[in-house]
Amino acid sequence: MITRLKGLGIVLVILGVAFLAAGGFAYLKTQEGAESLSAFSAAQNVTLTYNEEGQLVDRGETAGAEAIMALLTDEWGYPVVASELDPNDPVVNTASEYMYQMATITYHTLHGSTTVVLPEAVEYNGETFAAGEYEFVNDGRYWVDFDRMHPIEGAARGQIWSGTAHALVGELGVGTVTATALQMGLALAGLFAGIGFTILVAGAGLIWATAAEKAPVPVFRPASVTA
Repeated sequence: MITRLKGLGIVLVILGVAFLAAGGFAYLKTQEGAESLSAFSAAQNVTLTYNEEGQLVDRGETAGAEAIMALLTDEWGYPVVASELDPNDPVVNTASEYMYQMATITYHTLHGSTTVVLPEAVEYNGETFAAGEYEFVNDGRYWVDFDRMHPIEGAARGQIWSGTAHALVGELGVGTVTATALQMGLALAGLFAGIGFTILVAGAGLIWATAAEKAPVPVFRPASVTA
């Protein structure tokens, strides 16, 4: 029995070392991905802006940043992690920073304006729009909220929600998913390491316990002699 327990302990130690190695490998790859993501944002100069008090600002105003944050947390319902918004590290490389940057672009698109030029008069739903320039102000319309058939609104949709706006939102969305996946990778590395450490301790404990036990030494007693 002792030999079997000792063998089980050795097996557990080997499994524990394997789990620890897997955890270390996962951590290494996660760190490599995080460094690459940060370098990519730094190369594109994708950063957030803070004032001297460490508050987020948009176009120099904290009110603009607060409106963007409200869009992100209230309308979109995203759980922002405050610790991921670090004024000492303004490079966008965390999930919350990517989502805030995405909300910034979206906010300015939702409240942007553009000039639509009609080369000739157009009639739509019984209303005539004379030829000329029209200033169109977006009042919170997303891409699908525009009337595509309207001579002014339809033309304004492509100008306000431009290909650049869509591309930036899409790129930042990829960054958010990547940053979140890296967080999951870090958690997985910790899980592997925790399981490996537990198994390793259990295996070492079995080996230690069995080493302390000694098999009983049989004692031979002479048989009694009767006359």
